Amino acid sequence: MKLTVASSPHIRGNFRTNRIMADVIIALTPALAVGVVRFGMDALILTLVSMASAVAAEWLYSLLTRTRNTTVDGSALVTGMLLAMTLPHTCPLWLAAGGSVFAILFVKCLCGGLGQNIFNPALAARAAMMAVYPVGLTRYMGVDGVTAATPLHHMVMPALPEESVLDMFLGSCPGSIGEISALALLAGGAYLLWRRVISGRIPAAYLGTVAVLTLIFHKTDAPVDWMLYSLFSGGVMLGAIFMATDYATSPATPMGQIVYGIGCGALTVFFRYFGLFPEGVTYAILLMNAFVWFIDRLTPIRRFGTVKGGDAK
Repeated sequence: MKLTVASSPHIRGNFRTNRIMADVIIALTPALAVGVVRFGMDALILTLVSMASAVAAEWLYSLLTRTRNTTVDGSALVTGMLLAMTLPHTCPLWLAAGGSVFAILFVKCLCGGLGQNIFNPALAARAAMMAVYPVGLTRYMGVDGVTAATPLHHMVMPALPEESVLDMFLGSCPGSIGEISALALLAGGAYLLWRRVISGRIPAAYLGTVAVLTLIFHKTDAPVDWMLYSLFSGGVMLGAIFMATDYATSPATPMGQIVYGIGCGALTVFFRYFGLFPEGVTYAILLMNAFVWFIDRLTPIRRFGTVKGGDAK
């Protein structure tokens, strides 16, 4: 009898890394399409540069370290694409390329590779880019080439943005390439749910927490509008659907995913209300990434056939 010694999990299924990554890219395509239509070919070029830089960095790392080439699994493409979605179309190409290299080399590869990283690579890179060159990430241009403030910047005053809720839902507003259309992001999220790539627990807990808190602690005389603007502005939709659901940096237990989503939503509102920058999604998710191990330990799955205390029935 031949025994194969291997680490868990031992259950095999039809899910493959390259298939999952392909589904994520497909799900992000509607948001990218809206960004290209809204901002022009600069948005597409920036996205392609970011993706190509991520793949090149992973290939070069595997070459220098003489390890297995993992670029074929598509994870580097997803990292580069997600990072580009958080950037304005006016971001310098060298900055986007540098951010992708940082995400792959320092956040992913040096932590052990795919599945071993503690923090979301795309968000960690965005945080590093914000610290090094904040102007490149906060200068937004309208379609007419005039510098414009995003709806999220308007809400800091506090005051409701000039754009209507419908404009922000469809994507007719300034902002980052992949964040402006809540409709496109929700369509991508629905595709991922249909393909069973993600669970709905984290997005529902995240968005629900943001909705409840902004409805209760509204800053204007129109609480419902304030709540909707809070949900549709910035990177809340992108973060809740695509960033917070990252397998490696989110809890594995069902209850842990709910706790994690609530924490991300609460921190997002806190950072938006009291933080230095109007956007709080990046730092909220990164902070919760650091506590994933603790959340998993606090919310264990009950083993079949046992009772409280660990004794078998």
